[in-house]
Amino acid sequence: MKDISTFEDIQLLVDEFYGKIRADSLLGPVFNRAIDDWEHHLNKMYRFWQTLLLEEGTTYFGNPFIKHQPLAISPDHFSQWLKLWEETITHHFEGSVAEEARFRAQKVAYVFQMRLFGRENIGSFAT
Repeated sequence: MKDISTFEDIQLLVDEFYGKIRADSLLGPVFNRAIDDWEHHLNKMYRFWQTLLLEEGTTYFGNPFIKHQPLAISPDHFSQWLKLWEETITHHFEGSVAEEARFRAQKVAYVFQMRLFGRENIGSFAT
């Protein structure tokens, strides 16, 4: 298995991950209701993860928290989101960048939950 090292790797990770999200019984209804243009969303996520993981001079512009703030979500949604992220990474990649992808996703989930629910309501996965 290889590490995440190219834009194509980011596309594979993001496409498979969001395919799982869309089909998931907990997350699918939330995401499918909130996103009306999946191509646009996926392109934005490619840039987001490419910027975080590959540092190739790409730039992600946006405030993902604002998009998530009005959604009817709970700590369980974040736990499932991270579970699917982990499954997708483990299926395709190993190495330091794959570990960084895990770490970054945990931090995103932690920060979002802190802002949405407060420290006392964060799922047990968050570190």
